[in-house]
Amino acid sequence: MTTIDIEAEIRAEPSQGAAHRATLLASLGWVAAVGVLVFWPDLTFQPLVRELALCWSVVAAALVLLGLGSRRLGRVGRWTAARAPWLLALGIGAAIWTGLTAKTGLLPQPFFPTPQAMLEVFLYDWPKILYSASFSVWLLARGFFFGAVAGFLIGIGMGWSRAFSYWATPLLRYVGPLPATAWLPLAFFIFPTSGSASVFLIAFSTAFPVAVLTWSGIASVNRDYYEIARTLGASPLFLITRVAIPAALPHVFVGLFMGLSTSFAVLVVAEMLGVEAGLGWYLQWAQGWAAYANMYAALFVMAAMCSGLITLLFRIRDRVLVWQKGVVRW
Repeated sequence: MTTIDIEAEIRAEPSQGAAHRATLLASLGWVAAVGVLVFWPDLTFQPLVRELALCWSVVAAALVLLGLGSRRLGRVGRWTAARAPWLLALGIGAAIWTGLTAKTGLLPQPFFPTPQAMLEVFLYDWPKILYSASFSVWLLARGFFFGAVAGFLIGIGMGWSRAFSYWATPLLRYVGPLPATAWLPLAFFIFPTSGSASVFLIAFSTAFPVAVLTWSGIASVNRDYYEIARTLGASPLFLITRVAIPAALPHVFVGLFMGLSTSFAVLVVAEMLGVEAGLGWYLQWAQGWAAYANMYAALFVMAAMCSGLITLLFRIRDRVLVWQKGVVRW
């Protein structure tokens, strides 16, 4: 072992020790949550107390093992240690949630369900939640795909052709900013099914930001790139596909992120009004029956789905735009 290796190992020791302590400290938050759940009497009968205590105990035990073996686990140990403050906060939050709902009633039921009630929903109503989530993902995927393709092509046309921009700019300026939900009555009247109308509304909400950002990216490409390519004999198609589009891709991905965020809101509204399945439909059904635990479960799944799809889009962006990888993290 060289002197440089020894110095690097000495410098790494304090950080590894801090990671070890942070992960062990995070486990104490979940131990506290288990203690509040088991040893503090409930105001009323709560289901699945033992099952929930077991789940939280498994989390605490896993954090203890990860903390003790952080030096041997490499990337897994570092990943856990980096998120240890959040894991501790989640454990303390679970203890506070239990105390405010099941133990003291400061947050009255059924408007604020207990952790046990939430676990009951996921255990016994998971087929309906899973079907609703899959339906929403499929509906969102179709609308987002068509909207992204349409917005991308419109943006390229506006950024490349002055004639196309002359006719398209007024339409984009006055029609594009309108909320997609404002077209709900017309969409459900024109399209044969509520599903196709929902796809149109999601595509409409996605196309506008993608078109505007693609247009901006194409228009801001340095003209010297075109001149150099032309001197080498590049055709107009080559200039569009090999010069303009690659240079505009950072703007395009910004438009895709904006379109994805707006399409979620349209998705929920469309499912609430006309679609017979999906998380928006499940949310409205739970609200109609005053099943607040089911409603919060749908919100939790919706948040996880949104975060997962945005993470996937970030992964695609990092793969396509390698030179910008790590500039913006998600």
